[in-house]
Amino acid sequence: MWLSKAGAAQTSCVPTAEDAEGPFYKAGAPERSAIGRGLVIAGTVRAADTCAPVPGARIEWWQANPRGTYDDAHRAIQTADAEGRYRFETSPPPAYAGRPAHVHVKVLAPGRRPLTTQIYPQAGRAAIAFDFVLPAP
Repeated sequence: MWLSKAGAAQTSCVPTAEDAEGPFYKAGAPERSAIGRGLVIAGTVRAADTCAPVPGARIEWWQANPRGTYDDAHRAIQTADAEGRYRFETSPPPAYAGRPAHVHVKVLAPGRRPLTTQIYPQAGRAAIAFDFVLPAP
C-alpha cells in the first residue's frame, strides 16, 4: 500500500493507457538510462491491482531524433530498481509528420501484461513525473 498526495491509502491504481507502438519499434536496444539531455522522465513502475512497486521491470524507450527520423542512438532499455523506480534522460523529442512530440515506451514485467504507451511532453518542460501502472495478466 502507498499513500496518495492527499495522504489516503491506495490499494489499487488505474492502469496506464495503452497507445500505439508505431512502425518504428526495434528490439535489441542497448541498456542505458540516457540518450540525450534536456528532458528527464522519472517515476515508479506499479502493479494496477495493488499499487505496489514492480521491481526489475524492463523499460524500453524509442523516439525520433532531432530531424524527425528514428535511429539506434535514440533507443534504450533500462531496468527499474528494487523499488520499481526509474529515471530516464533524453533530448526533447520533435514533432514530425503531423504528430505531436512523443516518446514511445514499452514496459514488461513477469506476471504482468506488457504495456505499450507514449509520453507527450509539453514544449519547454524539462522534467516529467510518470508512474507506469501495469495491468494484471
